[in-house]
Amino acid sequence: MSTLSARRPSSAVLSRDFLASIVVFLVALPLCMGIAIASGAPPALGLITGIVGGLVVGSLAGSPLQVSGPAAGMAVLVYQLVSEHGLIMLGVVGLIAGALQLLAGTLRLGQWFRAISPSVIHGMLAGIGVLIFASQVHVMLDDAPRSNGLANLAAIPEAIVKAIPTDGSVHHLAALAGMITIGTIILWNKFKPARLALLPGPLLGVIVGTIFALVFALPITLVELPANLTDALNIPTMDALGRAIEPEIIGLGFVFAFVASAETLLCATAVDKMHLGARTNYDKELRAQGIGNMICGAVGALPMTGVIVRSAANVEAGATTRFSAIAHGGWLLLAVVAFPFVLNEIPTSVLAAILVFTGYKLVNIAQIRKIAEFGRQELAIYFVTLVGVVAIDLLTGVIMGFVLATLKLVYTFSHLEIRTTRDDAANRVDVWLTGSATFFSIPQLSAALDGMPFGSEVHIHVEKLDYIDHACLEMLSSWEKLHQSVGGSLIVEWSDLVMLYGRRSQDPAKTSIPGLTERSAA
Repeated sequence: MSTLSARRPSSAVLSRDFLASIVVFLVALPLCMGIAIASGAPPALGLITGIVGGLVVGSLAGSPLQVSGPAAGMAVLVYQLVSEHGLIMLGVVGLIAGALQLLAGTLRLGQWFRAISPSVIHGMLAGIGVLIFASQVHVMLDDAPRSNGLANLAAIPEAIVKAIPTDGSVHHLAALAGMITIGTIILWNKFKPARLALLPGPLLGVIVGTIFALVFALPITLVELPANLTDALNIPTMDALGRAIEPEIIGLGFVFAFVASAETLLCATAVDKMHLGARTNYDKELRAQGIGNMICGAVGALPMTGVIVRSAANVEAGATTRFSAIAHGGWLLLAVVAFPFVLNEIPTSVLAAILVFTGYKLVNIAQIRKIAEFGRQELAIYFVTLVGVVAIDLLTGVIMGFVLATLKLVYTFSHLEIRTTRDDAANRVDVWLTGSATFFSIPQLSAALDGMPFGSEVHIHVEKLDYIDHACLEMLSSWEKLHQSVGGSLIVEWSDLVMLYGRRSQDPAKTSIPGLTERSAA
């Protein structure tokens, strides 16, 4: 067998990937349109992003089984951008974000995007879930979402009242179509037969909700797709491109790039855990996402990320190569070009219902329990991030979570626990040190040692000490001389302390501390 034929996918592999591509397409179709509507953009712009995510990013991706497209996690950012700066600026910010991602991948910064506390990431996603849920509840009633997340949450009781049938209102009809959609998804996920397991719940929900609206001729809002896809392009104008040098627009580009990259690489890590195939090349994936977002920016479409729901469907459907991710983009293109009249029969309330369900799922209760297992501090980081995202904005919430996670790290690496026991009959004091002894700990350690009785024999136990820095070593050495001058003694494994110091500073074998190295060798 030649090398070329050995590398060529077998017909069995291609068959599995072909079927997987159809499954991913069926999952992606309603989500692309629904996320666009949640973002305050025309549904066609979400479909264009899905097409680019499949055909372009799927071909270049560093994570072959990850599927890219418009993400619910970006919907809040896009909605704020469109509300404040207009739809025309979507492409400009997308171009900036894509260029930053491409640059980050070229500079091999992909791994650094993973250096974010999981509690911050999950708190961000949960906050986004709350915002999507709160806004799409109103869209599901054929009502307009409010100006911000807190206003949307506060208006939910009003939405419940609108869902009650009244004369002259169609809100309750739209709500009924949405609830039927959600009910279909829940029932299908719970009771679907094994032979139809690959049929995605969101697609079935859209079909049932749409048929219900058609059968009863409900006078509710429908999706609007242009007959020609080129008519939907939102290409940035020269005036819009001229605003690319404004600090606020550049700042938004950085925010889009950061959030999209973090969500993509988190998704890629999750996908790697689902299969035994090729692992993710994070820098290559980041470059591919950058190219994809620059293309989406050039035509004014939604930004993209790696998306976990479509990626998980891809793996579960048996995909083994990037062919399935690429082909799903082709299916989306075919659907938009050949069957726009079919898509135009879908009620917006039905798509909003899918986003309501998605928002609910993003607030993952099981994930909260998992985070709680790592302690109250991690749980605090999660909820601070979540509340910040909902109450202020996404970037501020993430920064708040990141700062709290950093403070927790500083505390962990600077916290020292000191426990002492005294034997007055033997004039002996035992001191157990746990944690890290750094210059932050000198006042605490000095206070403990200064309380030792004159002439006592002090034993310091360092078995549970993780690290000691130069400042603490110098302080112990000085205190030992002072204690010896009043007839006391200090018993400690100096060689262990030198090793603990060298563990983080450099090679322990090469660590040299005047006065201590010789003593530890002795």
